[in-house]
Amino acid sequence: MISKDVIIIGAGPIGLSCGIEAQKAGLDYLIIDKGTLVNSLFNYPLFMRFFSTAERLDIGRLPFMCIAPKPGRQEALEYYRSVTEYFKLNIHLFEKVLAAQKNESGNFIVTTSKETYQAKNIIVATGFYDFPMYLNVPGEDLPKVRHYYKEPHEYAFQKVIVVGASNSSVDAALETWHKGAEVTMVVRGAEIGNRVKYWVKPDIENRIKEGSIRALYDSNIVEIREKEVDIMTPEGLITLENDFVLALTGYRPDFSFLEKIGIELDGETKRPHHNTETMETNVSNLFLAGVVCGGLETHLWFIENSRDHAQKIIQTITSR
Repeated sequence: MISKDVIIIGAGPIGLSCGIEAQKAGLDYLIIDKGTLVNSLFNYPLFMRFFSTAERLDIGRLPFMCIAPKPGRQEALEYYRSVTEYFKLNIHLFEKVLAAQKNESGNFIVTTSKETYQAKNIIVATGFYDFPMYLNVPGEDLPKVRHYYKEPHEYAFQKVIVVGASNSSVDAALETWHKGAEVTMVVRGAEIGNRVKYWVKPDIENRIKEGSIRALYDSNIVEIREKEVDIMTPEGLITLENDFVLALTGYRPDFSFLEKIGIELDGETKRPHHNTETMETNVSNLFLAGVVCGGLETHLWFIENSRDHAQKIIQTITSR
């Protein structure tokens, strides 16, 4: 059985940061991810641009050089790939962690799709992008309903409903409209979200004001059919002709996995129990890093404000 001081679950930016700190501390570590390197970023929309500037996304004190004021998906993939190569991080990709339980000696036995490991410590840095927040309405399982948006060309000249008013929803609405789609936004609240990127918010509000993009506020989809969608609005139920539904209503961490490995969750927010000073959970030597710490409140943590989780965790491990 392969033994490690630390196993890090998740090869996103924060998982990589944990690997860098573990390496600097001389720990025998391994980063494991079920997908590719920075898997969530890889699955972001092709033309997505970050809210943060490049220097707030760097890790390991390795500068993130970017010509544009805000880096995009492609620049981020290049940067994190370069970081991985520069530090020669020990990573196993396309290997899924199935279970992690303590044995009688207090070490973790980590079972993956390819191997079994023993580890003194585990860091969970799995993010939240793999599990969509579903609408839970009839017809949501139709092929025309998408919970992820990649790029606009497929939706050209189609009748598209975009659900939500967050950054991802607004970007999809604007991009598909620019490519000739007839776009209707279905927004649960009374306005476009306040956390929408400041350089994009006026654009979407102006497109709605001029009537180029239709917005139905205080509204919810109640049923999806092959060529129609029923929407409950303040004025009552309406039916719209429709070709595609982009249900970009957010994502959540894998709560079942967290509970499976023994982490307690808050009943309402689903926040995993952890010490904010050490990032250790209710299970000794099991730590959390990054956005997974926020539970359902995925807006609390980003790359820029959770990079220090790595240092907190490794300092805690090395002090024992």
